[in-house]
Parts: sequence; C-alpha cells; structure tokens
Amino acid sequence: MKGAGGTSGGIGQFFIGLAMMCAGFYLLLNSVQVTSGFGMGYSLYSMNAFGQGFSITSGMVMVPFIFGVGILFYNGRNPIGWLLTVGALVALIAGVITSIQFRFKAMSAFDLIVILVLAFGGLGLFMRSLKGMPESD
Repeated sequence: MKGAGGTSGGIGQFFIGLAMMCAGFYLLLNSVQVTSGFGMGYSLYSMNAFGQGFSITSGMVMVPFIFGVGILFYNGRNPIGWLLTVGALVALIAGVITSIQFRFKAMSAFDLIVILVLAFGGLGLFMRSLKGMPESD
C-alpha cells in the first residue's frame, strides 16, 4: 500500500502535519489586522516638483471617471472616453490597494512561538510525509 502522495511516506505524518499546518497558519493570519485609510479626501498619490508638494486625492480621480462615463454614454466608440474611464478605474483600484496596511495584533512571545511551531513544524511534517521512507522488513 502506498502512503501519502503515492510514496512510501507515512499517512499519519501527513494528517498530523496537515492539521498542525492549518492550525498554525490560521492563527497566524488571524493575528494580522488589516486597515485602510481610504476616503474621498485621502491622498492616493503624492508628488514633489520644484519644491512644491502636490497630492492627488481619490475624489480627484473620480473627475476623469465621470467625464469618461459621460463621453461613453454619448458615443460608446470614443477611445478618449474609454481611456478616461478605464484609466481612472485602474488608478482608483491601485490607490485602494496601496493604502492597505497590515499590522500584528499584540501577543505574547509564547503565543508567537506556538503559532510559528505549529505552522512551520506542521509544514515540515507534511513535506516529510511526501518523501519516500526506507522499507523496513
């Protein structure tokens, strides 16, 4: 009978490693806070030119989008309308994605060590179970 992954590795190691790995990575991802500062007055892009700072807000990105949609409703084949609409959407989506911040929740060193041992110890067991083991008589 073949073991995990069609090799002679242990099925027990496979399931124990899989369970440890799932628990560890769940706890690791559960301890990350995702925040965003996105809003209509929030600066998406900032530039400095000639000693002056200039920022483009998310509300400013909506202006070309509105003109592009208006042009497309008037004439759906107008390439300028498509350029304005798609360009503004791409800039808005990129601004939202770049404004995302990831932070760890406060936890003790013991909690972090348990999470890392579960996640990467389980990964090691899981990978070892996929490797062939020597046959014993």
